[in-house]
Amino acid sequence: MSSSSREERLDWLRLARTGGVGPILFARLLQRYGSPARVLRDGARHLPEKVFARDRAALEMDTVEAAGGRLLMLEDEDYPAALRAIDDPPPVLGVLGDADLLHHSCLAVVGARNASGNGRRLARHLAKGCGAAGLTIVSGLARGIDTAAHEGGLEAPSCTIAVIASGLDVAYPAENAELMRRIAECGAVVSERPWGSPPAAKHFPRRNRIIAGLSQGVLVVEAAEKSGSLMTARLALEQGREVMAVPGSPLDARHKGTNRLLRDGAALIEDVADVLAALPDRKPVAPGPRAERPPPGPPPAPSVPSPNAGERPADEMAGRLEELLGAAPLSVDELIRQCHASPPLVQKALLDLELEGRLVRHPGNRVSLEMG
Repeated sequence: MSSSSREERLDWLRLARTGGVGPILFARLLQRYGSPARVLRDGARHLPEKVFARDRAALEMDTVEAAGGRLLMLEDEDYPAALRAIDDPPPVLGVLGDADLLHHSCLAVVGARNASGNGRRLARHLAKGCGAAGLTIVSGLARGIDTAAHEGGLEAPSCTIAVIASGLDVAYPAENAELMRRIAECGAVVSERPWGSPPAAKHFPRRNRIIAGLSQGVLVVEAAEKSGSLMTARLALEQGREVMAVPGSPLDARHKGTNRLLRDGAALIEDVADVLAALPDRKPVAPGPRAERPPPGPPPAPSVPSPNAGERPADEMAGRLEELLGAAPLSVDELIRQCHASPPLVQKALLDLELEGRLVRHPGNRVSLEMG
């Protein structure tokens, strides 16, 4: 379909955007009628809702292209083969940035939004190291482990792919608007949602299947027992991908899900070598300069602005530190870095936690939570 006309692509987009037409129904309609044009012409009365308007489809297509992005149709030759192979691939996939990355060997790194400081640091380290080995890091732009994984991927030649549950122009969470812009500049931002769509809870599981579908394996760094990351791991298993997990303290609820994955047979990961050993059939992309091509221009600023960066009050900082800390000690310097706060404010909040009996100090200026 790569050489199809604009009208054919508009028909494809109109059918995909028609209310009630998901990937499964889309595939069945194509099987019955042969093409989106025939569905719109002969089968429109059987669709769940009124056909998506042509002018709205044209506006979306023009808007994405003006922003330097692309809409990949399922039958396009350059639609990612790994994603096409799953049971319910998106009929339309929007991409801002380098669409060639979707054909690289990819590793998904996912985990808890309320990740510990050690979990974030390890996720960033693993993502950077695997990226240096030729794997492109895929994650979901969420707080916590996803953010750390993207940051690690940005430090490697293979870069990173953010799969989001909103339109390509909508940053969620708002605090990651700048991160999303950076990823669009050197990596890729991917979504099956229409331009301008806000995030909704029902779209995150569908986003997770894309994360798993683009990747050769899914690495879960931290996850509670009912974490969405476990859904991504389950989808990876169903799609025939490798599932990996980082072990953690049984005293920390953020490790309950990952420890369960390990009991169920996931590969145990402690360093980059473990990841590479778990993906023996990977086809590494040699890091190096990308093919020369004219830049599409800077991506548009995400429509959700980043929040104001102000100093947190001491009580809020104490809550933030409890979120970052766990049973494993973490250096105070690393806490200060991850909090983006002044050292005196962090030290005061640590002292408050210590006086309340909720903090344990360790040699080497390290601290952990009291888990007793």
